[in-house]
Amino acid sequence: MAETLDEISGLGLVLRQNRAGHRVGLDAVLLAAAAGTLPARRIVDVGAGVGAVGLALARRFPHAEVELVEIDAETAGLARDNAERNGIAARVVVADVLKAAERRAAGLVDGAADLVVTNPPFLTALTARVSPDPARRRAHALEGEDGLGLWIKASLALLAPGGRFAMIHRADALPAIFSAIARRLGDVAARPVYPRAGEDAIRVLVTGCKGSRAPARLAPPLTLHEADGGATAEAREVHAGRARLWP
Repeated sequence: MAETLDEISGLGLVLRQNRAGHRVGLDAVLLAAAAGTLPARRIVDVGAGVGAVGLALARRFPHAEVELVEIDAETAGLARDNAERNGIAARVVVADVLKAAERRAAGLVDGAADLVVTNPPFLTALTARVSPDPARRRAHALEGEDGLGLWIKASLALLAPGGRFAMIHRADALPAIFSAIARRLGDVAARPVYPRAGEDAIRVLVTGCKGSRAPARLAPPLTLHEADGGATAEAREVHAGRARLWP
């Protein structure tokens, strides 16, 4: 498959990725910005793809142990190459995070991560037309009626008590997200991302703390474009990798 080598300024990385299919973009930059600045000793990026978010966090927390979890072996190979290319120490784990036995066999330890981040596939195979190609299908669609809920619960299983969780998804997935994190996370904050003022949100960033009893809140929104189509000041900070979007 044809590949490209791209500089992602918002992440401070140079990444090798496939020319076709899912590519690193603004979602990864937003998620990395939402992960906060609290020191983390162990970070797990679930569904890491070519490693964008996890590697950006490894650079932010140079003393942390970072694990990039990816089900597709070819994509995991790109993540491993990207870690070496950017001079970052990270362990790439090829595993289906939804299968607890497979997680354990791959050396992933439940309840051990200080920070878990994830950018799950946005589609559901039951309701969307998905590619017949297995790799593309896995990258874009979750299987089953509660695929997103199972993904989130598996991600949270890796998180230590008091650990932080951050994810990005479509705004219309909020009901499923809140259902999955109920009684598992506290201090939950949801930050909507709007293409421009007056339009519906297209993304939501959700963060929380495992075991916290702090109430949920709606964080200030991020608006990406002015009425004339130009980037807002905050969006420019995001694209430059300087924004921090934790609540």
